[in-house]
Amino acid sequence: MKVRSHITQNEALLFEMGSPGKVGYQLPSLDVPAVDAVAALGRENVRAEIEGFPEVSEVEAIRHFTRLSTWNYAIDLGLYPLGSCTMKYNPRVNELVARLDGLAWAHPYQPEALAQGAMEVMARLEAALAEITGMDAVTLQPAAGAHGELTGILLIRALLEKRGNPRKKILIPDSAHGTNPATAAIAGYTVENIHSTASGMVDLAELERVVDKDVAALMMTNPNTLGVFDDNMAGVAEILHKKGALVYMYGANMNALVGIARPGDFGVDVMHLNLHKTFSTPHGGGGPGGGPVAVKKILEPFLPAPRMKRLRNRWAFDYKRPRAIGKVRAYYGNFGVIVRALAYILAHGGDGLRNATVDAVLNANYIRRKLEPFYDLPYTAPNMHEVVFSDDRQAKLGVRTGDIAKRLIDYGFHPYTVSFPLIVHGALMIEPTETESKLELDLFIEAMTAIAKEVETDPQLVRSAPHSTRTSKVDEVGAARRPILRWKPRETGSQTAD
Repeated sequence: MKVRSHITQNEALLFEMGSPGKVGYQLPSLDVPAVDAVAALGRENVRAEIEGFPEVSEVEAIRHFTRLSTWNYAIDLGLYPLGSCTMKYNPRVNELVARLDGLAWAHPYQPEALAQGAMEVMARLEAALAEITGMDAVTLQPAAGAHGELTGILLIRALLEKRGNPRKKILIPDSAHGTNPATAAIAGYTVENIHSTASGMVDLAELERVVDKDVAALMMTNPNTLGVFDDNMAGVAEILHKKGALVYMYGANMNALVGIARPGDFGVDVMHLNLHKTFSTPHGGGGPGGGPVAVKKILEPFLPAPRMKRLRNRWAFDYKRPRAIGKVRAYYGNFGVIVRALAYILAHGGDGLRNATVDAVLNANYIRRKLEPFYDLPYTAPNMHEVVFSDDRQAKLGVRTGDIAKRLIDYGFHPYTVSFPLIVHGALMIEPTETESKLELDLFIEAMTAIAKEVETDPQLVRSAPHSTRTSKVDEVGAARRPILRWKPRETGSQTAD
């Protein structure tokens, strides 16, 4: 197969490129008298130079940062097969709408009378998410998925406290997302694990046995981290509700359900959504995110303040919420992300959102069928938006999932999710999302197939990967224990970490 490649060259640090006297600009002589900066601003506010600041020309600065930008893999370059992360393309129309002056420059402290358009955007997104999830109310405050999780569990705690007992435990299936136990602990609960059946679903018999008066809720990822939809969901909810407990659904994988199934219809009491995963707002990089929480009516009084309410012909913020758990985010959520999510929903419409879901499921199952002859599939239940293989076949020849992932870099692809979920030993977790074409999927499948064949003919080639990167394979244990890098040229002309 054709291997993607691009020209690489050693890149000095900007500080190493600089030399005294170089400047990145040239200005004409002043046509007005010069001002003494010290006299005008005060000596304490003026410095002659910035110590160690690199002095480079304009073209050096441009080329340096442009070359650095080509070193980063990005969704604009190719597929991100990261399972459970839903790293899909963000349509540019979302960005265009978010940059409209009236929205981009709206200030959170401006009077309500001047914020009616922004409030309408938030109200429409809340209504759309409530309809999509089958829930009764939505808060847009949480700034990310894990933040939404915590908000949801705090809502459950508030309701149970009002009933007289917050209870002590949260049940979490072994196929749930890894942040769930941390969320439960931060909210003051202990965690009890629930084992999955051979098909990757919650064991109803075990659940019936462990749910008692101390259980506050079950935190369930559905579809779970195996890419499997738990069709026992209604039964799960019935068991919890019968014992006075609630059902929390981790909604990061809602990408597989939108337009097809609504969690509120099969017994979920509270859930969060990842706007960057399901509704295509920017993902990662430490920037703003969105983790709205949707709830049933019994939890609505406890939602963070303020809530929007409709007065005759305008929107207003309602701060008089005596049962609210308090603010969980400054202002009203990450507004730019909210705008992008609503733009995505309105651009697709109901049928378009459903089609996106169908395409996501189709793409995942296409990869599953094509790669099943080459990689072990420990759970054979029907897949939704992602598929989880194991490295069992390759491990017999001394090649593990991390080796395969690094070899994939040589083929021009970002690695899949490695060694997760933990219930699959040596997991290869792959999620193509709905935004990828058959051509891109076929290139990825060819690469994964070629690597599987390399393992059989030359396992050391895979074990020693990557070979085409600036950095050779590192000692990961040593790097984690001693994260200090010293760079030196490799014979190939690229660089390596010592």
